[in-house]
Amino acid sequence: MRLRVIACLAFVLTAFATPSAQPAADAVRIRAFNSVAISPDGTRVVSVETPDLGPASNELPRPAIVVRTLASNARVDLGCPTTTACRLGSPVWSPRGDRIAYLVRLPKTNESAVWTAAANGSGAKAWLDGYKGVLGSPRWSPDGTSPAVLATANALKETGATQAGAALVGDIGAVKGADVQRIAVVDARGTLRYESPGDLFVYEYDWIPNGRGFVATGAHGNGDNAWWTAKLYRIDAATAAATVLFSPPLQIDAPKVSADGATVAFVGGIMSDFGSVGGDVFTIPLAGGAVTDVTPEMPASANALSWAGRSDRIVFTALAGDASAIDSVDLATKTVTSLWSAPETIVGDQDLRVSLARDGTTSAIVRETYERAAEIYAGPLGTWRAITHDNDAVAAVTKATSVAWTNEGYRVQGWLLAPLRAASGKRPMIVEIHGGPSAASTPRFVGRGTDRDLLAAGYYLFLPNPRGSFGQGERFTAANVKDFGYGDLRDVLAGVDAAEKVAPIDDRRLGIGGFSYGGYMTMWAVTQTHRFKAAYAGAGVADWQSYYGENGIDQWMIPFFGASVYDDPAVYARSSPITFVKNVRTPTFVFVGERDVECPMPQSLEFWHALDTLGVPTSLVVYAGEGHGIREPADRKDIEKRTVAWFDRYLAP
Repeated sequence: MRLRVIACLAFVLTAFATPSAQPAADAVRIRAFNSVAISPDGTRVVSVETPDLGPASNELPRPAIVVRTLASNARVDLGCPTTTACRLGSPVWSPRGDRIAYLVRLPKTNESAVWTAAANGSGAKAWLDGYKGVLGSPRWSPDGTSPAVLATANALKETGATQAGAALVGDIGAVKGADVQRIAVVDARGTLRYESPGDLFVYEYDWIPNGRGFVATGAHGNGDNAWWTAKLYRIDAATAAATVLFSPPLQIDAPKVSADGATVAFVGGIMSDFGSVGGDVFTIPLAGGAVTDVTPEMPASANALSWAGRSDRIVFTALAGDASAIDSVDLATKTVTSLWSAPETIVGDQDLRVSLARDGTTSAIVRETYERAAEIYAGPLGTWRAITHDNDAVAAVTKATSVAWTNEGYRVQGWLLAPLRAASGKRPMIVEIHGGPSAASTPRFVGRGTDRDLLAAGYYLFLPNPRGSFGQGERFTAANVKDFGYGDLRDVLAGVDAAEKVAPIDDRRLGIGGFSYGGYMTMWAVTQTHRFKAAYAGAGVADWQSYYGENGIDQWMIPFFGASVYDDPAVYARSSPITFVKNVRTPTFVFVGERDVECPMPQSLEFWHALDTLGVPTSLVVYAGEGHGIREPADRKDIEKRTVAWFDRYLAP
């Protein structure tokens, strides 16, 4: 959850690979581009890239750091610096653009390191080596002499609640919040110096331009659980003292300091997951004072921002309906200007979903759609050219259509994916609901995985973004507060009606599925309607009352339910599938990780047990050692195989 992925209640069961109806599944590989950063002078890009090991492999692929020179197309691959398997990531440019810093992780020994290389990728060397613990989010100091990192000494596990939890044995309350993530600076001698309090878990941070401190979001207590109560702090580097700048009513993310050091900007709003960001853009004086919403009533969800070297204007990326957008806002007038927009999913650096050079327009970006695999692009903002062509030969397996409808005063949007080789006549359709709920389904290339197999078998796929999702503004995202399952399901069902008006879909052969919040929505849907003839629920929630006491992140629930389960149990029972479970007639496949911290295994067991007792066809698979994010390739393949077989059994002609 603390790794920049949509995780906690927002995990998506997809993977990159080969389309059917094209070359054989093991004949094509899809290279994944996980981030890209352009040098300050705009002449080079550094990226994190992950190879596709193919469907036969049960190994996790290892990312590589790649440095490209734009003028010559020359490239240097920075591989693992040790003979032991390692992970590489988080490359950042120094302010002058003369060096790159990146992280090295040795999972088997629980060691991390900071490495640096020259701008062209040469001369790679360890800046900090053999750190016992986890490092993240490197940021060079304003003068370019030292990188700072987020450091967790002697970490019990990798940061984030999506990681598999420890076995619940022994004195459970004895080691609460043992991991503390702190800001640390690494000097040229390789000495690490902590510069934030020892009891404050820091989630995100930025240097103050004078180099004498930081702004950060942080909280006290268990780091996995406390993000929903995080505050905005100013931290003095000399004393490590932290001063509260702002105690937000909801969640905040992405704090950034203006070039003149006078103002802090951040994204604020209701968010269900750290790493799944959406809201308005706010500012506050660094010296303290009033908070200002500079994008009020914006019909979109900002997800990242940058000052781009200025103090009067903020560049931010957002989800606006079905499109990713790059916008700017003038602080004096609160005027938002569109810089670029398209129905794509985009990735940039650790600050923004497009990486900007010093001039504020030369940029690098990763772009993909449902029909076009990811590639890196670079050039002037909005008129980029492709600088990689690794995935050009990979053909699409679907035709995607953005579907919009209105329901109960809301404008709702979703994606309809059509099989390319469907038989004549009406076809079955699977509704897939995203996790979150504060998230959205956005255009990701359909490769190896459940979606590819379902499309190859002739199923339509419908991915709705009902109320509670990002993309339509804060009022829409907060519209499911104290109403889980009700309005959002009505939006989904209205969306199914809209999809059936534009495609030959057989309403008698509808399926539904989802993971995390999508797993909950599946469990809920089959208790409320018999319209769906088969379902799968991954890591769902059957009973919000018992869930509150079982999960490791109960603080996320307070903004959505209005109170703890101990203060208002009725609002939790009202939205619990188990309350209405005797209504279920839909055959439902259920799966979950054995050590899921976020949506614990007993929730899936409870739902399966009820269906089994009531005589409803059901199946439950618990994956040993897995957490909320199902990681092992063999387990993911098993889920894909079982899911497709389940729908084939109940939705075949």
